[in-house]
Order: sequence, then C-alpha cells, then structure tokens
Amino acid sequence: MTDTISQDRVLIFDTTLRDGEQSPGATMTHEEKLEIAEMLDDMGVDIIEAGFPIASEGDFRAVSEISQRSKDAVICGLARANFKDIDRCWEAVKQSARPRIHTFIGTSPLHRQIPDLTQDEMADRIHETVTHARNLCDNVQWSPMDATRTEWDYLCRVIEIAIKAGATTINIPDTVGYTAPEESANLIRRLIETVPGADEVVFATHCHNDLGMATANALAAVAGGARQIECTINGLGERAGNTALEEVVMALKVRHDIMPWSTAVDTTKIMGISRRVATVSGFPVQFNKAIVGKNAFAHESGIHQDGMLKNPENFEIMRPADVGLSESSLPLGKHSGRAALRDKLNNLGFDVGDNQLKDIFVRFKDLADRKKEVFDDDIIALMRVGEDGENDRLKLKSLRVTCGTGGPAEARIVMEIDGAEKTATMSGDGPVDASFRAVRDLHPSDAHLQLYQVHAVTEGTDAQATVSVRLEEGGNIATGQSADTDTVVASTKAYIHALNRLLVRRGKLGEDQKEISYRDMS
Repeated sequence: MTDTISQDRVLIFDTTLRDGEQSPGATMTHEEKLEIAEMLDDMGVDIIEAGFPIASEGDFRAVSEISQRSKDAVICGLARANFKDIDRCWEAVKQSARPRIHTFIGTSPLHRQIPDLTQDEMADRIHETVTHARNLCDNVQWSPMDATRTEWDYLCRVIEIAIKAGATTINIPDTVGYTAPEESANLIRRLIETVPGADEVVFATHCHNDLGMATANALAAVAGGARQIECTINGLGERAGNTALEEVVMALKVRHDIMPWSTAVDTTKIMGISRRVATVSGFPVQFNKAIVGKNAFAHESGIHQDGMLKNPENFEIMRPADVGLSESSLPLGKHSGRAALRDKLNNLGFDVGDNQLKDIFVRFKDLADRKKEVFDDDIIALMRVGEDGENDRLKLKSLRVTCGTGGPAEARIVMEIDGAEKTATMSGDGPVDASFRAVRDLHPSDAHLQLYQVHAVTEGTDAQATVSVRLEEGGNIATGQSADTDTVVASTKAYIHALNRLLVRRGKLGEDQKEISYRDMS
C-alpha cells in the first residue's frame, strides 16, 4: 500500500542514480552508486530511484544491492510498460524492506507514436501492466510520460485506469520542461478534482529545467496538491537537468511562511552529497548555483560585507551551517597533520575512512609543498579529482613540456601502461595539445574530446587548476578530472583518467552493455 502522509508533508523522491545518471558523461561506477544511495538514505530522502534494472546487468546489480543495503528509504526501480521490464524491476527491488515499482509510458500524441499504439490500445496496455506490477508489489508508481503535452481528456482517462489497476502514486512528468508554474499548479489541482479515486493516491511532480523553471514548477505543483517531488542532487539530469533537490528542500524550509509543507531531509548534509555527486559525475557545480554554488554564501561588495559584519541576516536568508557549509576558511599548511586534515574534511561535509584519509593526506602534503596555503577550496578539489587507482591500466609517471614563442610546443611523457613504462615525445599546438598527442602516441585511441574545462580553484599564481575532460568512444562517454598547480599536468592527468574509465567500460561491454536506449524518459 502507499505510504500514508499528512497533507503538510512532502515526500522527496531522488532520481540522481537514474534520471541524473542519464546526463551524457555522468555514468557512475557500481561503488559510486552504492555510496550515493547510502548518503541519500542517511540524509532522509523518502524514495530513491536506484536505476533502470533491465537497462543492463550493471544497473540490475546496483539496484539489487542498494535494495539490500537500504535502511529507511523506499527503493524504487524504473520499468517500461511491459511484463519483462516489470518482472526484472521486481527482481531487483524485492529485497528492499520497502520496495517500489515505477512503470511508465508516453501518453502525448508525439510519444504515442513511439510504440505506435492507438489511444485504446495504450489504455489496455496501461491496465495490464499496472495490474501486473501491483500483483508483484504493494507500492506501484505510474507515470504518463510527457503528461503536460497530453490531451486533457485522455490524461484523465489513463490516470483513472492506472488508479483502478492498483497504482498508489501517480507521477505527472513535465518531460521536456515545457510547462510554467501556474499551469503546473492548475494541472495537479484539476486532476485531483476530476479523476475518480485521485484522493486515494499520492500525486507526484517530475519537472525538467529546459526553460529554467523546474524548481518553480515543482513547488507550484505542491501548491496544487502534489505531495511528492521528484528531483536530483545539483539538478543533475539530461539536457538542462531536473528539479534540484537542494533548491526545493531549502525553499520549503526558508519560506515555510508561504509554503507550509515540510520534508524529512537533514539539510545539513546537502553540501556533502552535492560535492560528492559533482565528483563522481564529473559535472562541476556552477559558481552561482543556488544553495550549493561556490558563491552562494560569498559577499564581495563593500556594502554587503559591511552589512554582513553587522548582521548576517542583512544579506543571508539562510545560514551556511543550515546546508552543511563550514563557516571557517582557515588555511592548512605543510606542517598540518592528519588530525587537522580530518577535522577540516568533516567541517566541509566529507566523512572519510582511514584508508581514504591516508590517500588524501599524501596528496595534501604534495600540494602543501608547492603551495604556501591550502584553502578549503583546495581540499574540496583534492576530494573531487580522479587520481590513479591500483587497477588503472594507464598511469602518468612524468611529463616535461617545452614551448616558445616561435614554434610548436613539445611534450615528453613517461607513462606506465599495463605495468610497463613507455616514453613518447610529441609536438602540438600548445602544451596541452602536445601532451594529449603524446598520450595518444603511447595509447592509440579513437576517443573524441567532447569537453575540456579548466577552473582555477583559488586565486594567485600558485592556485590549483581543476581540469575536466570528457571523451566519447563508440557511444561510451567518460569524464576525467584532476587538479594540480600545473595546469598542463592537471590536464594530462584528467585526460588519462577519462581514458582509464573508457577502458573499464569497454571491458564491461560483454556483461554490461546497454540493452535499450532510455534517453528522454519521464
């Protein structure tokens, strides 16, 4: 049966591991998915959509293991409107103490053309598949994909069918981010007033951010009667992303005066999971991103700084501590020990084990030897970057670059490839191009460079540069990150990191190849 909730309570349904992971280049490893799921559970998320079990063996294993490990959250899997998908989904989630099957089908005129079904044929399929899912699981969610562009009468008809077939949650997706807040509120309100049995189920909202209104649309839907918001950490998701969990949760908390609904999310854990998702997905958070951006609590204007010193409430509508942000920015140095580093990491929202601390401490000491002061942002960068792992086939041993004003740059690189050291020297149009060419000379690859981004972590000539590289090869996409006070070194490490991730995915094609394409779902 559906979870009983009071009318002032809003359920948070996180789909970072499913819809968020559909962002090109955002694919996470099995271990990273388990880690993020545990963090979501710990912070009080009500429902975790852990994946799309039939998409691949890897997705199935991840959803299954998350189901076994979950403590409090409902664990949900996604399934298309057919028995095979639904059976596979149930196999993955059934070991959860609180399992949910989420099945969907596109109901708009455009999306009905995909399976080539008439309205009546689709209605029959909805009845059959929702009934089948409910016979397996007491907690069933159903979504009419592209609901906001579905004809009103037909939308009411299929929702009534899904409710009668046993759906306990009806999710209304704005799949292409087309709707506006007033429309979002009115749609939910009218459905609850019109569809028979609507008062016996939970209505949910799933908004995309194509027009920048995902958060506004989700909150408007709640005002219209929705009591579940589907969202992702950092608003991660394909195209322009999804509703950002941190935005809706903090909006409900800060503006409780006009939005009298609450969630069970521990907001002090927001920054920690935001940074971790940014790390594992390879998608950095924009500096001016609401709630979790680097500048969200920064004040540079003299008037603002003066006001802050007199009373923080002059320019801050929430405290940094409310979202788990350390108010201290005292730097560490080369004489700082492990205890100081662990304390700093805890203040920044990172909970690390002894082995991880040992690895980070080595990199911290190396950075401190090259940098007079190591600031909070430097520590965060150390946590974000992908360094060489024990099982990486490609490792950078040394790099020397020479360049002048009158000719091409030249890079001499030493790499360890499958345990053997190899050396190459290549020229290129600048030091980064020469270094990448040298890597490709030692490890030929058809990978196409889709993205190359450089961000200075702090100010000054000794600032770390964080580099993100996204590669595509044969439909597989991988992102690598690295940070170093030398931008060329950081670039080369990030490039090699992305190549290593492509090699892992290439090696798993036999067991982990995507069986279906699930772009643009709900």
